[in-house]
Amino acid sequence: MTETSLLDAAFWITAAAIAGLLVLSAFFSGSETALTAASRGKLRAQADKGDKGAERALSVTEDSERLIGSVLLGNNLVNILATSLTTALFTKLFGQNGVAFATMIMTVLVLIFSEVLPKTYAITNPEMAAARVAGPIAVVVKVFAPVVAFVRLLVRGLLRLFGVQTDPNAGVLAVKEEIVGAITLGMSEGTVEKEDRDRLLGALDLADRTVEEIMLHRSQIEMLDVDLPAREILERSLKSPHTRIPLYRDDPENIVGVLHSKDLLRGMHADRVAHESENPTMLVDFSDFDVMTVAMKPYFVPETTTLDDQMRQFLKRHTHFALVVDEYGALQGLITLEDILEEIVGEITDEFDRSEDAPKQSGETGDWEVDGGMTIRDFNRWTDCAMPDEEANTMAGLVIHEAQTIPVPGQVFSFHGYRFEVMERKDNRITKLKIRPLADV
Repeated sequence: MTETSLLDAAFWITAAAIAGLLVLSAFFSGSETALTAASRGKLRAQADKGDKGAERALSVTEDSERLIGSVLLGNNLVNILATSLTTALFTKLFGQNGVAFATMIMTVLVLIFSEVLPKTYAITNPEMAAARVAGPIAVVVKVFAPVVAFVRLLVRGLLRLFGVQTDPNAGVLAVKEEIVGAITLGMSEGTVEKEDRDRLLGALDLADRTVEEIMLHRSQIEMLDVDLPAREILERSLKSPHTRIPLYRDDPENIVGVLHSKDLLRGMHADRVAHESENPTMLVDFSDFDVMTVAMKPYFVPETTTLDDQMRQFLKRHTHFALVVDEYGALQGLITLEDILEEIVGEITDEFDRSEDAPKQSGETGDWEVDGGMTIRDFNRWTDCAMPDEEANTMAGLVIHEAQTIPVPGQVFSFHGYRFEVMERKDNRITKLKIRPLADV
């Protein structure tokens, strides 16, 4: 065999090795993109349907730090080896100029065929790609496990020298934050409707909000004195739009029961039937009827209870009416299951409800006329604004908090990018506001 034929054979063997290494580089690059971009939620859904590839992908991505370390190690190994072989090959062919040729050619080949092409393919359908590569990548992770473990220890040690603490069990984003981000992004891109966004975010916020934020304040609670005549209590309960009314004795703070209108009617009907059976000609005046015999025991909850916990308690206790108290046991308001559901689906009204009016916006000036008692969250929902609700629950409360005083009608304030004008005030309560974006002033 001649020297020329040997060189030709060595050339083609080296070229084949370089091509094979570029294929491996493409595999590692595409696998990295697919496994990091794949939604674990979608993979879980596919795994539950029996997809073994999705199940393997879930297992591989459990430890993202080890996965990325193994893939990067494999990718760098094949890239460096391919570049070294190419440099050696071109140096034999072109001498010192071969280094420049090898650099240019490998840059183009790696960029196109080992980076952009496989990553573009992987990102178009990451879940499918992740399921396909999960098996081989799992083997790579096991093979490189000792080296990756050493590298992880070395990296953490170096980071500690600079005061950076790492948590290997912490995700890049919490699941809830990922969902919120996806919904918000979908809204901005037009794929998620505003109403759908409000419902989804409302459900996610239940664990972060307390009953104090949405309760009906005690100044607005309709109560009945338990010592009133039974006929008067019946008359008032029939006139009330509410089916459940708290009962107090002597002091409105002293709640002794909760009266359900149906229980009251049933009790009075039974009392009338009993009296008529004894004396059919006698007119029943219910003077001896004790309302407390049909009243329910009051259910008190702390004002710091989260909406998520309170909803669970309502479902567990088979009730949906609770009185809210502060840390000293003083009555602060009441909350119902309907109030919590309205935080998800929006205002729920029937023929007896006094529905909350939406902010009225002037077509000429763009001003919103708002009831002072409207919650900041409801205003944000109606107008798609982003008023902060950390320091106050209502629009009036926000103005008072920022002004550090109780304003009088006509006063104007500017904060959070809006102009607030106090239009009406009753006693110490702001009843109507006019709001306009500062950009329009």
